[in-house]
Parts: sequence; C-alpha cells; structure tokens
Amino acid sequence: MTMFCNQCQEAAKGVGCTVFGVCGKSPELTALMDTFIYSLIGLSCLALEVKEEKELVREVDLFVTEGLFATITNANFDEEEFVTRIKESIRLRNQLKERLIHTNLPILTHDIVNFEVDHKQSMIKKALSVAIHSTTENEDIRSLRELILFGLKGLAAYTSHAEKLGFTDDELFNNLHRFMATLIQPDLDVSAYTTLALELGNVGVLAMSLLDQANTSSFRHPELTKVNIGVQNRPGILITGHDLHDLKQLLEQTQDTGVDVYTHSEMLPAHYYPELKKYPHLVGNYGNAWHEQTKEFETFNGPIVFTTNCLVPPRQGCTYTERVYTTGNTGHPDFKVIKTLADGTKDFSCVIEHALTCAAPTPLETGEIIGGFAHHQVLSLADSVVGAIKEGAIKNFVVMAGCDGRHKERTYYTDFAKELPQDSVILTAGCAKYKYNKLNLGDINGIPRLLDAGQCNDSYSLVVIALKLKEALGLEDINDLPIAYNIAWYEQKAVIVLLALLALGVKNIHLGPTLPAFLSPNVLQVLVENFAIGGISTVEEDLNEFLKA
Repeated sequence: MTMFCNQCQEAAKGVGCTVFGVCGKSPELTALMDTFIYSLIGLSCLALEVKEEKELVREVDLFVTEGLFATITNANFDEEEFVTRIKESIRLRNQLKERLIHTNLPILTHDIVNFEVDHKQSMIKKALSVAIHSTTENEDIRSLRELILFGLKGLAAYTSHAEKLGFTDDELFNNLHRFMATLIQPDLDVSAYTTLALELGNVGVLAMSLLDQANTSSFRHPELTKVNIGVQNRPGILITGHDLHDLKQLLEQTQDTGVDVYTHSEMLPAHYYPELKKYPHLVGNYGNAWHEQTKEFETFNGPIVFTTNCLVPPRQGCTYTERVYTTGNTGHPDFKVIKTLADGTKDFSCVIEHALTCAAPTPLETGEIIGGFAHHQVLSLADSVVGAIKEGAIKNFVVMAGCDGRHKERTYYTDFAKELPQDSVILTAGCAKYKYNKLNLGDINGIPRLLDAGQCNDSYSLVVIALKLKEALGLEDINDLPIAYNIAWYEQKAVIVLLALLALGVKNIHLGPTLPAFLSPNVLQVLVENFAIGGISTVEEDLNEFLKA
C-alpha cells in the first residue's frame, strides 16, 4: 500500500514520504495513525458538548493528549498499540454519546462520531477516507489544517509532561478540543484558519509556561552546571527522551544499587535541576543527539530507557535490541515495555536487575559541557549581561534553538556557530545544541558564549530572557533587540514553538535546514509577508544578514 506523511523535516524529497517513512514508519502504521487521529477529533467534538461530565471529560482530555503525543515523529512504531488505542477511542466516544442522549442534547451526525472499525484491516482502510491530506481539496486549507494538527501534537507533548507532575489547566484541554474540532469544519476559510494558527501559538505559550512552572516547582530552577561526558566503572542505565518525572523515579529506585544513571540527548538538561543533580549516581551524559543512537547504544553496554520520542528503529543485526525498554507513549514491537501502574508510578526493577548483569559503558569521549542557563539563572546575571551589552562587549545574540537531525546540511549550524564573531552569544534549547555544544566558544566577561536553557520546551525561557532584556534596555518592541533567530526544526514540538514565537510577535526567523513540506506556497507567503519567515542560505550570507540587522 502507499502512504503519505509530511509532518517532519525529513519528508522525502521535501514533499512527503509515500513508500516508507524516512523515520522508519510503515504505510500500515501511518494509516493506523491517521484513523486514530480522526477518532481523536471525534472525541474532541463530543467533549466540547459534554462539558458538565467532569470525570468523563477529564478521562477524554488525557486520552486525546496522550494519543496525539504518541503520533509524534519517532515516538511509537507499534502497530498493535494503535489498534488498541483506536478501540479505546471508540469506547470513550460511545460513552460520551450515551451522556448526550441521557441529557437530551443533540448528537453530531458527522461520520467522525459514528464510524465503526472492528479489526486492524478495517482501521487501515478507513484512513484512506479520513486523512487530512487526502480529504482536503483546497491546498491552502489542507496546509493550515496540517499546521494546526502538528502544532497540537507539540502542545499535547508539553501538556502531558506538566500533567505527569501534577500541573493541569482546564483552559489548555478546552483549547486542545476546540482546535481539534476545527479540523473538520467545512465553513472555515483560509483567513479563519490563519487566525486560528496564531491563536494556537498563544495557547502554546500557556502550555510552555505551565510546564516551566511544573518543572521548576518539582525540581527547582536550573542552575549553572558542568556535566561529565565521560563514564564511570559501574554498570549503568541510559535514559533518553524528555520525561523528567520518569527520570526522578528511576533515580529514586536506583539509589544504593550499584547502578549509575546516564542521560542521553534531550535528557541532558536534567543535570541542571537541583532536585535531580543531587543524586550522586546521576553521573553524566552519554553520547549526542537522538539520531546517533544506533551507534551509541551499541557501546553503552547497559539497558536503555525511552521515555518519549525520539526513537530510531534498530537496524538488523544490532546488539542492543534486548537492552531497550520503552514507557509512556513510546513503543516498538522489538522492545520491552515498562507499564504505568494504577497510581501513576513506574516500576523500573527489571531494568535495574538487567543493568547489574551488564558491563560498564564503553567511553565515547571525556570532558565536561556546561549548561543550566534557563531564565532564572540568566536573569540572576542580568546586570552583567546588560552591562556587557551597554559597553559593547556583547554586540548581539543568536537564538539557535530547536531540533537536530540526520541531514548532512545540518553541519551548517556547526559552521554558523564557529563563524559567529567573538562578541556574539548563542541562546539555545533543544537537541539542536549538539551541533555546537562541545565547541570551545569561550566567554565574554565571564559569560559563556553558549547559554543552554535546556530542552525544546525551554524555548519559553529564551522568550522570557528576551522580554526581560527588552525591558532592561528600555526598548518598545522585542524585535528591536540585538537578537537574531536561526532555528533548526525536525518534529512537531518545534511547530508549536514556532507558532508561539509568532504569537509573541517575533519576526525575521530563519527556519531550516529546509522549510516545512506541509506549508503551501500561499501559506508560506503569508508567513513571509507578516513575519519575515525565511529559510537558511549559506553561512556567510546569513551571518552578514544577521549582523547587519
């Protein structure tokens, strides 16, 4: 069967994957995800009607949130998982319909709340008639619907992380359902969808703010930290992804067991939080960005735990398959699963037992990297930073946040960082930093030239820093700051970050290494005209443009 998926930066030929996903997703899995998303839109439509059924609606809130998160690129490759979720979605849908009947409220006649699929093949077949890309004739409407859907996937990820730490906001869930429902509304035109996309950006700011509150309340504010990138001589567990709540549980359960814990990729910023770094057996960060995992997992020797994306399907003949565990919304048929218990906790005892049978990690490198420059830490240095700006020691900042990826042209970001003048400071968040966070970029008056705020969601910190600098320098507009935006993207969390930046009025963002395949020419032109969105060019040309601005 054929497929179509254009949600990530690696979409084949810059258009979409039509034979097999570059990420490793099969046509069958793509179809199951399309049908599942359709079922989630139906749940959202009904949830908007059954507002008073608090307990049932909250179950739907979480189901839709976690469901969208599971469809993010490189999160879940388990077809049977989506068969199970589709069935559960229909069960919840029928419960909502029963409540509408009980309260004498009208029920939608749309197929989206009435369709039936009872086995895997019927679920796959259903996708042919429900996927946005195949059912939306107008190219620009299709583009905007996909922009909103992909932004909602990123929003769901951040909302999920906050909820795991006990922080929820009914406004977030209500907006999630509201935007999902718009994806099937035939009366909305290009102008209406454009407005909705920017409104979604505002909701993205709310979600990132809530997650920042959740993380800092739970683990205290990140602080300047040196992180070891070498290894110890004890067995280790490597934890990857973004879920700090999972890491906290793993650290608690591995205390006094003789097992060390290492972070990988987007879990690196865990070392910056006082309540996590206090565990002496959280010994360092192993490896680089997510796409290097198929090589680095071979040499780690111990078990690996995936808490969220980004999961790369193992190559045939690899040695680490039996050492990988998934949890949360991640999944692969070849990997073991750590289930969430009824009370919301997780039991990592099998991973610990496994680790004790393994050799210590094989070293990849030695040394340290420095990070922890979220808004609280940077604002504690505000006087020094503003002073360096006023005296001319710092001439400009470049936000180089976002995602890393496999494309060779991403060396552009390494070269760009190397070529920046010595009076420039890089503000970063997300795994894009692995392209330059091990370079010796030096400092300015004791201020490192690379300030790492943390994970992709910590792009919020970069906005807080920018707004505080605007205030300190007495400027009227955030775009008057000496800050350029050169952002790399890969998956859907980057989409909600982009929409959030646009909602805050940030302009002149360069987005690369390629512009999103799901943006139609007309939609892209709107972004160019209103926000001066652009792609990347050569390092020399872009440097000249940034420095001139």
